[in-house]
Amino acid sequence: MAGATTAPRGTPGSGGSPRKGPGSPGRPGAPKPPAPARRSGPRGPGGRVRRGPVLAALVAAALLAGGGTWLLYGSSWLRVEKVTAAGTEVLTAEQVLAAAAVPVGAPLVSVDTDEIESRVRGRLPRIDSVDVVRAWPHGIGLKVTERKPVLLIKKGTDFVEVDASGVRFDTVVKAPAGVPVLELNAGRSPSARRFDEERLLHEAVLVAGSLPPAVAKETVQVKVGSYDSVVLELTRGRTVAWGSGEQSDAKGRALTALLKAAPKAGHFDVSIPTAPAVSGS
Repeated sequence: MAGATTAPRGTPGSGGSPRKGPGSPGRPGAPKPPAPARRSGPRGPGGRVRRGPVLAALVAAALLAGGGTWLLYGSSWLRVEKVTAAGTEVLTAEQVLAAAAVPVGAPLVSVDTDEIESRVRGRLPRIDSVDVVRAWPHGIGLKVTERKPVLLIKKGTDFVEVDASGVRFDTVVKAPAGVPVLELNAGRSPSARRFDEERLLHEAVLVAGSLPPAVAKETVQVKVGSYDSVVLELTRGRTVAWGSGEQSDAKGRALTALLKAAPKAGHFDVSIPTAPAVSGS
C-alpha cells in the first residue's frame, strides 16, 4: 500500500527478536553477575545464621576460665593448711619444717617447690635431697634423705662427719657408732707434694665408702700414710693393709672372705685383691 513503511527488523515495536548488545545477560561470553555471598555458621529456618549457641559457648568458656582462676588463687579453698615432713633420722621433722618455711595460707598452686627444696638444703647441710609435693587440696609434703657419714675427721674434741661424696656436712660432739675415724699421717710421705691432704682425704673416703656393711661396723680407724698406703684398724686389734683406693670393691670382697676363713687372724693384706694374705693368730 502507498504510504506504508516497514519498521526495521529487531527494533522495539517490531515482531522480531531484540538485538542483544555486548553487555546483555543472555549473550554468549557475557560476564555473569556475582553470586550472593554465603553466610557461614549454623542456620535456622529460612537460611538465617544462628549466632546464639556460638555466643553462649564463648561466654561459658570465659566464665569457666575466670572461675578456675578465682578458685585457685582468690578463694579460701585450695590453700596450704598442713605441712608434713618424713624421712628424718638424726634431724627432727620440726627442724625440717622450720627450715622449709612453707607459707601456710597461701594458694597451694602458687607454692614454689624448687625454692622450698633449695631452702631446706641450704639451711640443713645434713639433708642430701628433698622431694616437695602438693597434697591436694590443702597440704604440702616433704620427703627428705639425710647424708650418712662414712668417715669422721677429728677436730679438737668434736668430729666432722664426711659422706661418701666427700662432703663435710656436720660437726658432732659424739662419734656415731660404726663410723671410722681418719688418721692422716702423710707429712713425711715421698708423694706428699703430688698428693695433698685433700686428695688423700678423697682416697680415705673412697675406701671407707666401699667397705661392706659388716666390715664397716668393725672398722675403728682409717690410717693414711700416703696415696698407696691405707691401713684399716679393726676391732680386737686387727689390721688390714689396703694399699691405695683403687679396686676398693674387689678388696672389700676379698677382705670379707678372709674374715670368714680366718676369724682369729690378726693381720690381713688385700692390697692385691687377687692374691690376699693373712697372718698372726
